[in-house]
Amino acid sequence: MEAIAEQGSTLPIAAELVSGGSLEMGTHRPQDARDIAALLPAGTPVYVNHLPRHKLLDTLPTLVAVRKAGLEPVPHIAARRIKDRAELQTFLARAVGEAGVRKALILGGDEPAAIGPYADGAALIREGLLAASGLREIGLPGYPEGHPRIPRAVLENSFAEKISLAAAQGLGSYVVTQFSFAPARIVEYCASLARSAPSVPVYVGMAGPTNPVALLRYAQRCGVSASLRALRTQGMDAVRLVTHTEPSDQLSAIAHYCAAHADCNVVGVHLFTFGGVTSSATWMNRYIASLGKPA
Repeated sequence: MEAIAEQGSTLPIAAELVSGGSLEMGTHRPQDARDIAALLPAGTPVYVNHLPRHKLLDTLPTLVAVRKAGLEPVPHIAARRIKDRAELQTFLARAVGEAGVRKALILGGDEPAAIGPYADGAALIREGLLAASGLREIGLPGYPEGHPRIPRAVLENSFAEKISLAAAQGLGSYVVTQFSFAPARIVEYCASLARSAPSVPVYVGMAGPTNPVALLRYAQRCGVSASLRALRTQGMDAVRLVTHTEPSDQLSAIAHYCAAHADCNVVGVHLFTFGGVTSSATWMNRYIASLGKPA
């Protein structure tokens, strides 16, 4: 409990951000749903990955398992990984009908070229199937360190377009940020969103507890190399890196930011679990317990 105690007066804010937060789990481990349901409040959003070389329907058993466990299933939908309109339509109908899916995280996907008609998240929203399927909200990615292949101006224009498209179709929207090893970058990004999109809720992405090898591998893959390089110039090896970036450090920085800014639109945190979903749920449980809320 040391990390919790160190947060002092911002502990209630930090705990509320965790209580209102979410985490992700692997597509092919539906059995994990029961384990994390025992640690988290009913209705906690659990995001299910849409992995490369896999069809959207491959995620359906895990989405159903999350719903049966009393949690809120949220699929990743990666635009460039969708073969055709029929695949998207079939998946949405079954996800809504069988798993009670109400929201989805809309991503472009890491592929250099689309395998079907959707080049990016905006094209997916523009299609109109998301709203027509019965979804109520869509999550949009945010990049505190920018994107490794997309210029910042393009990201900003695309974000504004997606917010506009969602609103025109009656869909709510919110942001889930990429994780970063630099809390100052996250705070700066959240402050920017508070100015440019004050009505859009923000969930701050954080790297959940994991082993050094997995963390470094995912960091390089996810485009957070800027803060990673900065830490390495300070002489930090992999083990010290994980210690330095334990989620409580990130959480404390966001809690202090929210405490100091009335216009803060951060409503929760989102844990990237890198295969360690139970460890992340256990970490979240410690903060939720400090509020006296049942899991």
